[in-house]
Amino acid sequence: MHSQHTIDREALVRRHNVEQRSLDPRSPVSVGNGEFSFTVDLTGLQTLPAEYPVGARSELPPGTLLGTQSQWGWHSIPAAEQYSLAGSTVLYDSPRGPVPYVDMVGDIVDGRETESSRAETWLRANPHRLDLGRIGFAWADADADQTAGGARPLAPADVVDPVQTLDLWTGTVTSTFSLRSHPVRVTTACHPDRDQVGLIVESPALQDGLVVTFAFPYGSEAWHDAADWNRPEAHTTSLAGPARTGDGQQQWTVDRGLDGSGYQVTVSGQDLRLHQSGPHELVLQPAGGQDLLDLAVQFTSTGQGDCVLRGAGGLPEPATGTAVIEASRAHWPEFWQSGGAVELHGTPDPRAAELERRIVLSQYLTAINCAGSLPPQETGLVCNSWRGRFHLEMHWWHAAHFAHWNRTELLLPSLRWYGTILEAARQTAKAQGFDGVRWPKQVGPDGRESPSPIGTFLIWQQPHPIHLAEVAYRAEPSRELLEEFAEIVFETATFMASFAHPTARGFELGPPLIPAQESYESVRGTVTNPTFELAYWQWALRTANSWRERLGLELRADWKAVADGMVRPRTVNGVYAAIDVEPFTIRTDHPSMLCALGVLPQTDLIDPETMRATLADVLADWDWDSTWGWDYPVMAMTAARLEDPETAVDALLQRAGKNAALPNGHNRQTDSLPLYLPGNGGLLAVVALMAAGWDGGPDRHAPGFPAGWTVAWEGLVQAP
Repeated sequence: MHSQHTIDREALVRRHNVEQRSLDPRSPVSVGNGEFSFTVDLTGLQTLPAEYPVGARSELPPGTLLGTQSQWGWHSIPAAEQYSLAGSTVLYDSPRGPVPYVDMVGDIVDGRETESSRAETWLRANPHRLDLGRIGFAWADADADQTAGGARPLAPADVVDPVQTLDLWTGTVTSTFSLRSHPVRVTTACHPDRDQVGLIVESPALQDGLVVTFAFPYGSEAWHDAADWNRPEAHTTSLAGPARTGDGQQQWTVDRGLDGSGYQVTVSGQDLRLHQSGPHELVLQPAGGQDLLDLAVQFTSTGQGDCVLRGAGGLPEPATGTAVIEASRAHWPEFWQSGGAVELHGTPDPRAAELERRIVLSQYLTAINCAGSLPPQETGLVCNSWRGRFHLEMHWWHAAHFAHWNRTELLLPSLRWYGTILEAARQTAKAQGFDGVRWPKQVGPDGRESPSPIGTFLIWQQPHPIHLAEVAYRAEPSRELLEEFAEIVFETATFMASFAHPTARGFELGPPLIPAQESYESVRGTVTNPTFELAYWQWALRTANSWRERLGLELRADWKAVADGMVRPRTVNGVYAAIDVEPFTIRTDHPSMLCALGVLPQTDLIDPETMRATLADVLADWDWDSTWGWDYPVMAMTAARLEDPETAVDALLQRAGKNAALPNGHNRQTDSLPLYLPGNGGLLAVVALMAAGWDGGPDRHAPGFPAGWTVAWEGLVQAP
């Protein structure tokens, strides 16, 4: 059921433009396109990186949240020897006999790493995502030192009266400030189809020594920081040009080499001077006398080493900053006019304005960070977390909402990636004695698992491709989509049916395993039958058979037998336990048992009244400091499906450290995890469910919202 009036989408979006007048190190803004992102400080460039550190200043080397990152930019530091997962493989007892799992077996002896620990450290850290380069302002004048080829970096005190606006409707950032009494205006945007930044700098300060600098780092194995600025000898930067194009533009090419990996940076514009001022530094300024810099900077994968080839390669078409900004201004209104929209503006409840702000900003943040050709990392393309490697159990939280918001084209590229690692996933399942494909957990583009005492024992990522394919089909039902993803769906279901084992009680899961609530590492060898995973197994296997039916194929009797025969989850004192064995429920981390009727629709295994008691039990006494950003959408989904809209809204806006939404919309978690996109994606998924409803839900407008709210929505897809 849609709203009764057409939403003024431009007014809705621009109501929540991000405006900042002082430096907030937690809340920089970004421009991007899903494959590439450029994050800026108050100058519209990356001029003050030391003011935006990841983590506590006293504990970390100079780092930055002002990243320039892509889906294709990856690097491995050469290993001392050929490492493999074989050295981390441990046999665990299971109902079918010993099964090999990749664990962590390394240790520190007398303060030194053992060979196995060195291997595991390298395997967890490589390949890692690259910071592709930093672009910032500096002064080139008589007072400058020589640290940047005669250009002195700006200090925060140099930037006077800053005002910065991220215009969400056009995807452009406008930054105004004063430098040495000179007014400065900077416009920043990203091309929607190229990994290209457009920059326009307007200021008389350009005649007084203001220049733009480029700096390029080495790759880093650090958990959070994608840039290592302390190894200039380990990489190469070479500048060629300028070449002249037919329309008089200048074009320079920077070749970057990092061990076996490489990429190119192309700088183009008119009336510019660019020179290399150091081993990995460049300085750009107007050719003479202008108050204007108009340039485009494109980052291009050459497909070398760990860098993933994107597109046909070769030099890009020359462009100016103006052209890139115009492309952004054309693209983003089309984005906002497409797909779904939710407006809460007429609601008197004061919670509505904040919820609407989070909804709008989350759409922008997930579009620029989560809509690329790889499943995204939890911090997207802003900075690294877990060295830039992505977590497949989080993929649903990053991407399922795209289908619910009728933007399926933003989901499909990362869903297609599973097809590239089918054979590796098939070999993992085969090595453990299972059929089908077993998806890894913490990976890079190659799909190789990371050693972990937790990650390789998780199973809740296994049904995700089925769920993502199903919501994509619901949004865009076609035989072509069914045929494209049939192998991924069917091979996933084959593993799931093989993994469940029959007992006198029915089909069971584990041991060993760790549920979505990762609080059970110490008992992973005995854990069985987590509540959420039992329901997910049943739902996904039945959904996979429905795909066979849609394609006119014979149903798989073994899938049906497992789905119909799954054991019921354990209850303790009238509420669902997390797992089927002691300690049953540890009250930390994710209350994942709620997902069984929240993320999932009603299944045979779940009793709504028992789930209602479980939700109340969680809300009454859970360790909120240990939760994560997507736990609050989980509680809201469960409350909505239980027809408790007030609790759903309360959960979404619960005052808790991990449920914060910064001025830029980032869902901050910790000092070392300064944004968390699963929280933004989860918010969008539950809001779509609350507005458009769900299969078997109440037949009323916006059934997941309180009755007194004014909810306008359009273009959403009903949830399963």
